[in-house]
Amino acid sequence: MRIAIVAEHISPTAAVGGAHRDHSAPHIAELSAALSRAGHTLTVYTRRVAHELPDRVATEHGYTLVQVPAGPATVLAEPLLVPSMSTFGSFLAQEWMRNRPDVAHADSWTTGIPTQLAARDLGVPTVQSYITLGVTEHGRGNSPDNDTSNRIRLERVLAKGAGRVVVTCSEQVSDLARMGLPRTRVSVVPLGVDLDRFTVSGSETAPRRGQRYRLVVAGELMPEEGLDVAVAALPLMPDTELVIAGGVAHDAAVDERTRLLDLAEKLGVHDRVHVAGYVSHDDMPALLRSADVVVCTSGREPSASVALEAMACGRPVVASAVGTLRDTVVDGVTGLLVPPRSPRALATSVRELLADVVRHGSFGVAGRDRAVTRYSWDRVATDTLAAYGRVVRRSHPLPSSRSHASTVARGRVNTGEERADAVARKPSDDLAVGTQDFDTGNSQ
Repeated sequence: MRIAIVAEHISPTAAVGGAHRDHSAPHIAELSAALSRAGHTLTVYTRRVAHELPDRVATEHGYTLVQVPAGPATVLAEPLLVPSMSTFGSFLAQEWMRNRPDVAHADSWTTGIPTQLAARDLGVPTVQSYITLGVTEHGRGNSPDNDTSNRIRLERVLAKGAGRVVVTCSEQVSDLARMGLPRTRVSVVPLGVDLDRFTVSGSETAPRRGQRYRLVVAGELMPEEGLDVAVAALPLMPDTELVIAGGVAHDAAVDERTRLLDLAEKLGVHDRVHVAGYVSHDDMPALLRSADVVVCTSGREPSASVALEAMACGRPVVASAVGTLRDTVVDGVTGLLVPPRSPRALATSVRELLADVVRHGSFGVAGRDRAVTRYSWDRVATDTLAAYGRVVRRSHPLPSSRSHASTVARGRVNTGEERADAVARKPSDDLAVGTQDFDTGNSQ
């Protein structure tokens, strides 16, 4: 199969808590390598973020990486990406007219715009992925700002325009259903974990620790990560220390670090809270293995990457019962699920687990087994290919005469001729309106 993946970012590694951390960046690199290992021809298109990057490179993992000149060559926040997506789509249309893929897969709502704009008139079946949804990230019950409102509306348009939608957890299936997308058009494919890097034992030097039990929590230093919940639970666990792995690469993270340390001082646990700061992908396995329990306190977990890495390292997990964590952590088997934002519930579960040596050990063994059997990248690739197969079998490519002169202009695909079929043009019109809203800052 000839596969085109359109990625917002792509990176083989990701720093915990680093600035502009993108859950999909390592995911796309690992997925692309696994799809290539399975014998498929793969090209990954991503927006150029540095002038020195080559235009096109054949990677050591078997896929081709293309850097698309669309917008300024620097990392941008999601809303700032949208104005350059019509240029991105025009590039894809020209590429795919010369070498049409069997399926095009967009990894985010921003890359869904150029993917669908380019694919529609070329008859290329599309798959749309969401690792997070705007309604989830913003929080239900809150009034979204203009950018979030436009994102939510575009996510709905893209979901309905794609041949199939791929999400990372069952909660997102329900969210999409409320947005009007039938559940039968959605596949749940979780993110995977590097089982060769995250192992039960390793040669890396373990971080030093004393006689106390150790909890490790990792994530961005942002209020949404719920790291303060772990700090607030410490007074209820007097013989336990907490290591927080998170970067301080931007002002908001510096503020959050200060807030967490001030909270620890106020609660009288400052001597048991250690903010490790930036932790590289290479150093994460040793840190996780040094923990007696890994805690995941996020109130809106989109990827469960830390929980997965901890399970692969054979460590039990105590996690908030939200998002992907509810699918990943099997309550009472690989770890424990607790209500979000509840320091008392977190402390109670951790204490019970630490007091039961047999259960603690069985959770670690079961976690590693679940990571190996369900979350290897080869398994993720197999599930992704199943989603591709469903949309490819159902597709009916348009005649080549209609796609011959396709270009992307002003945020829509235009064949160079006026069309009477207004209904057929509506998805592109909706995308055009959405991108213009981000340009002007106006919401509908």
